[in-house]
Amino acid sequence: MKRIRALAFIFCSLTSAFGASYGTNSTIDAFVTTGSASTGNLANNNYGGAGSLTFAAPGLETGEAQSVLQFNLGGAVSAFNSQFGAGQWSIDSVRLQFTAAPANNAVFNSPAAGSFGVSWMQNDAWQEGSGTPSAPGTTGITFNSLQSTYIGPNDASLGSFTFDGATSGAHTYTLGLTPGFVSDLQSGGAVSLRLFANDSTVSAVFNSRNFGTVANRPLLTVVAVPEPSTIALVSLGLLAAIWKLRARR
Repeated sequence: MKRIRALAFIFCSLTSAFGASYGTNSTIDAFVTTGSASTGNLANNNYGGAGSLTFAAPGLETGEAQSVLQFNLGGAVSAFNSQFGAGQWSIDSVRLQFTAAPANNAVFNSPAAGSFGVSWMQNDAWQEGSGTPSAPGTTGITFNSLQSTYIGPNDASLGSFTFDGATSGAHTYTLGLTPGFVSDLQSGGAVSLRLFANDSTVSAVFNSRNFGTVANRPLLTVVAVPEPSTIALVSLGLLAAIWKLRARR
């Protein structure tokens, strides 16, 4: 009877919550900004080497800002293939986490609550660059090049989210699973995301991949589940084992 109960417990666990997660920090990231009357035109500056990222609404004191982040999913695909079999899994959910930070440079707007959007970018060819707020770069992605070259018609919205205006603490958001985004994740290559304001008030500053504490860097967590056929095969095997044990009694 104990064996039957143990097998039944395993069967229920498999059919209700059989998945695996993989988390990875951004491999490159950068913020870009238009600048404003108070800062001057910053739309051709690169800030890929900064320790912080930001997004901010148009019309704020230091201008509009957006951030781009790229993640490498090669490790995730290898892990899921190893656990479930090559191609025998699907994406169940994806979460983006960032850690809020104070506005420690005049190039940043003060953090304020509001709505922001996240979109999947089809074009992964943008370059991070090495500019910082104190020493802006001349190569790498800029606000102008983001708008003219890297945002494309096949990009897809992954959702609209609320930021509370905090200057510390981890913030986690569950992203939408659009076809292009899912296909990109499953390919095991580079995946690019863009964060931008969705209203006229929001402003956020958060730690970049260059931040000293790894746990506070941007994190993408992908959860995968086996294909139904895989669960069915395992479940049938367990049911057969339970039937044999019962038949012996």
